[in-house]
Amino acid sequence: MSNNSVKQLIKPFSLLGAIGLSIWLISLLLNSTANNKTQSYIISSADYLLLKEKIQALNLVPSHELAIINAVAVDLNQSQLSHLQKNLTITVTKNHSVELSGGKAWGKRKWQPKSVVNDLIDASPAHAARNFGDGVTIGFLDTGLDQLEGTSNGLGLSTDLYGRDKFWGTYDAINNNLSNYSNEESGHGTHVASIAGNADYDVYGKVYGVAPNASLVGIKAFDAEGKATYADVIRGIEWALQVKDQINLRVLNMSFSGPARSYYWEDPLNKAVMKAWQAGIVVVASAGNSGPDPMTIGVPGNVPYIITVGAMTDNFTESDPNDDKLATFSAAGPTFEGFVKPEIVAPGGHLSGLMAYDSQIVQEHPEFHDGGRYFEMSGTSQAAGVVSGVVALMLTQDPALTPDQVKCRLMDSAHAAFNNNGELAYSVFQQGSGLVNVADALTSTASACANQALDIAQDLEGNEHFFGPSNINEDGNFYVEGLGDEYVWKLDDSNLGGDTIIWRMNFAEDALDWKNTASTDTIIWRMNVETNTIIWRMNVESDTIIWRMGIADSTTNINVNNWVEQQ
Repeated sequence: MSNNSVKQLIKPFSLLGAIGLSIWLISLLLNSTANNKTQSYIISSADYLLLKEKIQALNLVPSHELAIINAVAVDLNQSQLSHLQKNLTITVTKNHSVELSGGKAWGKRKWQPKSVVNDLIDASPAHAARNFGDGVTIGFLDTGLDQLEGTSNGLGLSTDLYGRDKFWGTYDAINNNLSNYSNEESGHGTHVASIAGNADYDVYGKVYGVAPNASLVGIKAFDAEGKATYADVIRGIEWALQVKDQINLRVLNMSFSGPARSYYWEDPLNKAVMKAWQAGIVVVASAGNSGPDPMTIGVPGNVPYIITVGAMTDNFTESDPNDDKLATFSAAGPTFEGFVKPEIVAPGGHLSGLMAYDSQIVQEHPEFHDGGRYFEMSGTSQAAGVVSGVVALMLTQDPALTPDQVKCRLMDSAHAAFNNNGELAYSVFQQGSGLVNVADALTSTASACANQALDIAQDLEGNEHFFGPSNINEDGNFYVEGLGDEYVWKLDDSNLGGDTIIWRMNFAEDALDWKNTASTDTIIWRMNVETNTIIWRMNVESDTIIWRMGIADSTTNINVNNWVEQQ
């Protein structure tokens, strides 16, 4: 072969070699970039001090120290994460985003709206007896709190009915600082807080807030758009635990909801929520606005211990209770672990509350602001605010009540919804025990009727976890084990509107059984992480798949509850 021939052969091979080398170099560069790309993780370990030492050894500084769950939030690249996993037993969770529970503003613009919530939940007798929630502090883990005054001689969120200062300021969990005021850009937190504790009066002399004398504290973990990270929310919960005895923080309102990405006991935010409940704080969470389909309860409403609240509406006829109904946006159970949720429902349709004119929500929906201080809004966020106010009234009357006792009495005294045939108008997976009723909650003497089959200490230690009593039958309908056909939810026969609805107490002698009993002899369904599905099983020995549901992708945000149409 001539030299020219050899040169002709070498040329294409050299070209191919160069191309291959380029591809290889690009691949190396991409892999290097991927390995060096950082992401925020929540890293937990049984040895918290050693975990912090290992983080420090990598010359890293955590963005959040979350001692409440033996964890830190820290930005890591893949190489650093792998190093930690090799040298320490850790649990790794992405620092997910969370969003608030709101409500889309559709309806009629009003000026100085009427106070209707206290009539809907029968709170007027408590107010007549001078129970206004005195001495109890409610914390709002939300977008912050504006110290808005109402229209009645300065009353509102800053002072109580007697003119006494009741505002403890705001802890900013995002920037880790405390102030006596709040730069509340969203408006969501102020609106929810005003439903629970507004000391202002309407033009008819009726007070707006359920517990107008309750003290208020803001815990700001969400930005102007109602978004937060897990780490910020957990840091807010940890702060609440640190100050609870100093300011008598007995109630913690969580009007936000996000997708369930794991069993409740594996979620780091839920672990912090359980710690708060264990420490004696009554946690009230919104069910979320992703209803009315089943299995739409999110985080942290899926924690079985706490009080999860759905929403009903007076249907724009506050003087006619017969057309009151469950809000179609209200999320429904059961949870992935088989627990009945929500436990209770409360007014959440077109509620009027305080909101500054320059708040972002007002800017987006000016037609529902009165031009002064009041804004009309729907959502399970607002319903949670109602129940937080009710809990404050209960704790004012009896400060010795534990969170489990509060939950028990709320559910024992609730009024279930019936249709005009005398049948349950909604499933227990939609309405829980029914509509909250203040008068009956304050006279209830029920005890040992909530969370009795659960052990929160063992749960948090990781020694034992729990499944609820819910199941699904051969027809694909949900039911509660051990109860009759009345508790079967026929998904194609859900009454969210047509018949006359009457909320009355009680719907069965054994109405509390469904929430006391946890399934012990069978696993009703399990999480299949590999295929990203929930697999429902009638029997753990059987391999028949009855129900399959995709779970949220790990990148899905959690926010204050999504906007919904006004109801």
